[in-house]
Amino acid sequence: MVQSLGYLKESPSQTAGPYVHIGCTPNFTGIEGVFEKDLGSGPLYNERTRGERITIRGRVIDGSGTPLKDALVEIWQADADGLYNSPSETRGKADPDFAGWGRCPADMETGEYIFETIKPGRVPFRDGRLMAPHITFWIVARGINIGLHTRMYFADETEANAADPVLARIEHKVRVPTLIAARDGDIYTFDIHLQGENETVFFDI
Repeated sequence: MVQSLGYLKESPSQTAGPYVHIGCTPNFTGIEGVFEKDLGSGPLYNERTRGERITIRGRVIDGSGTPLKDALVEIWQADADGLYNSPSETRGKADPDFAGWGRCPADMETGEYIFETIKPGRVPFRDGRLMAPHITFWIVARGINIGLHTRMYFADETEANAADPVLARIEHKVRVPTLIAARDGDIYTFDIHLQGENETVFFDI
């Protein structure tokens, strides 16, 4: 009897493990000479970039209320005019002096991540309605099998947030505040809760 070889079976899922920082941010881990600087590190803008300069800081917090010290956070966002720095952008040319993407490992002592960026413009939803200014986050760490996606909206964009088609689709409105970053000067604070009472809304994309 011929035995089935079982080609193309799905590989078992694995967590990011303790080595994600070695591959993605070697300088952060003390491995120098791979990249001049870690990809995605530093400010997303330069002196010619259009838009309001802001800082985003926060922590990735587990179900016990403890900040993760091995989390890796990435962000994607539009420029000040609502255009993406991507070959897929068809609405116009994005600001060439704005990266639109950043990567930051959590601080090994405090668990805090920090991004220096600009406030994004509004981007249309699939049906043409304008979404509120927002930044997309992707989070990986040990114990997370698949990277988590979420969004950060701005507390000082109340009117735009109220009309945002994505926020409107969240059934339990009491959870919407988990996506809103508080502002203090030019600093927005956005803590991401993986579990618990204040669990952040994550998106299946």
